[in-house]
Order: sequence, then C-alpha cells, then structure tokens
Amino acid sequence: MKLYSYFRSSAAYRVRIVLSLKGLEVDYRYIHMLKDGGQQHAADYHAVNPMKLVPALEIEGGILTQSLAICEYLDETHPDPALLPGSAADRAYVRAIAAAIACEIHPLNNLRVLAYLSSELGLDKPTRDVWYRHWIAEGLTGVEALVARSGKAGDYCFGDTPTLADAFLVPQLANARRFACDLAAYPTLTAIEQRAILSPAFAAAAPEAQGDVEH
Repeated sequence: MKLYSYFRSSAAYRVRIVLSLKGLEVDYRYIHMLKDGGQQHAADYHAVNPMKLVPALEIEGGILTQSLAICEYLDETHPDPALLPGSAADRAYVRAIAAAIACEIHPLNNLRVLAYLSSELGLDKPTRDVWYRHWIAEGLTGVEALVARSGKAGDYCFGDTPTLADAFLVPQLANARRFACDLAAYPTLTAIEQRAILSPAFAAAAPEAQGDVEH
C-alpha cells in the first residue's frame, strides 16, 4: 500500500492513526499542500486523486480516497483490532462522531476554504481566524455533548479501547490547538485526547513524527 499524505493534514492524520492501530506498514508519498502552489494541484497527483486532496491510499487494484472511506476499508480488510463496535447502535454512535468531524467541522475549516476566504473574499488573517474558531466551537460543542451524554465513553469515545471516533477526534483537536482555539469547554473530549496521544500508535501517527515534518 502507498499513502499519499501531508504531515499537517488532519484527514491524512486520521488514516495514519488507523494504519498505526492496525500495525500496518505503508510506503509514503508526501504531497506538500503549500509548496509549489500546492503539490496536490499537480497533474500527476490529479491523476491519483481528482479531488486534489490528501489522503489517497493506493491498494492492489486501485486508489481509495476520502479518509472515512479509507478508514472503514482498512477496518473491514484488517479487522483486528476492530475499530467499530459490535452492535449496530454502537457502530452508529461511533460513525456519528467521525462524521460530525469529517463532514460538519473539517470542511468549513480546511486549507482550501481558508485560502478562498483570504484570496477571493479578502479576509485578513485575524478575521479568517475568527471564522475558524467560530465553526470549531460550533462543532466541538455538539460533539462534546454527544460523547458526554452518551453513557458510552470510557478512556476513549466508546469504552476503553480506540475506535474510528478517536482516530478522527485527535487530529481535529490538534488542528484546533494550532489555531489557538479555547478548548476549555470540551473537558470530555480533551481528556480522551490526552489519554490517546500517550498511546504509541497515536504518537507514531502524529504530525511531528512524520517524514515530511517541517521543524
């Protein structure tokens, strides 16, 4: 397998966590999303992923895109350890957390949206950061309530072992910290995060541990 990744991409970070939890080795192909006008826009990468985003996972027989689809593929094809619970209701709960992050929070704050706010709408960085923090707060407030009220959380979002929910939560909180978001209102989520990042699997997937990290 080959993973097209960028150390700072939270979507790629999710997939790296799942690969690490599964103990899977991949060959990395680094796509720098700022250099050269954004290497994701190059014609050769466009042939890999027409959406011009990372991650993309090259497998025998094709290329997978979209982090949620990739993570579910990895969980189905390498089921030990399982990252989705046994019951349909519990799987729906875990998927709801992952989807809230991947579909509700992240799309409003990803690189191309922030670039558009600056280049096309003329927002300066302080104003753009207000946008970012507003939508982070809107989304994380909902996820905090979802997890805290569920009765399903333990050391992680579901019980005491990681699931796809945690693989999506940790990168989103890392992004929020990069933009100096106030996370005091999310004690359940940040406690889970702090336990997770002590895990060797999560640590190995972190941005600072990647081969393309910029110091």
